[in-house]
Amino acid sequence: MIDLKTWDPKRTAILTIDLQNDFLHQEGAYGRAGQSADSIAALPQRIAPLVKALRARGGHYISAQFTLVPNASGEPLISPHLQVLRPFLGKGDFAPGCFGHTLVDELFPADFVIEKVAYSAFYQTRLEYIMRAVGIDKLIVGGIVTNGGVASTLRDAHLRDIETVLLTDGSAAFKNNVHEATLLSLATVTHQMACADLLDTITTDWPEVTA
Repeated sequence: MIDLKTWDPKRTAILTIDLQNDFLHQEGAYGRAGQSADSIAALPQRIAPLVKALRARGGHYISAQFTLVPNASGEPLISPHLQVLRPFLGKGDFAPGCFGHTLVDELFPADFVIEKVAYSAFYQTRLEYIMRAVGIDKLIVGGIVTNGGVASTLRDAHLRDIETVLLTDGSAAFKNNVHEATLLSLATVTHQMACADLLDTITTDWPEVTA
């Protein structure tokens, strides 16, 4: 088990992957298509207390959000493989500034929003710039899906020598066996903790910021 007492909360951020309305809300793109899972729906309420506790200790919350960039006529630029996997995606889905692209209410607003066009929150985004500018060098990661955006982000962080904690029940996939298999495969690149254990550590070992 990692000893988080050595971490500076002011240099730590919770980073969530793709916890936005088009994935989670019943009126979002995935909800309208009947693509949902109870394990995914439970994530925002499980992570929200961690965000509140870390902010009280001077830490930060970053939301990385999948983005379909619209072309001049408003049609989304969708990768061919994604068109095959998710044929229900169309105009307005995951478009910047739209309801579906927005972070879910339970976690809104984030301190910083990262628009990402692929799995990893590091790939062609401003995440590293924000981390350097704010002085963040540790990440606590959760979101969806464990085997996709979460795993890719953690592996990219590992390549950059950024120490991370994966929230084992603060991340999820559409199938639990896929989630569990991914946790096993990520054991060599990230620390892993349950949300309740991490919340206990934050509230017990890290002092709140006083005015």
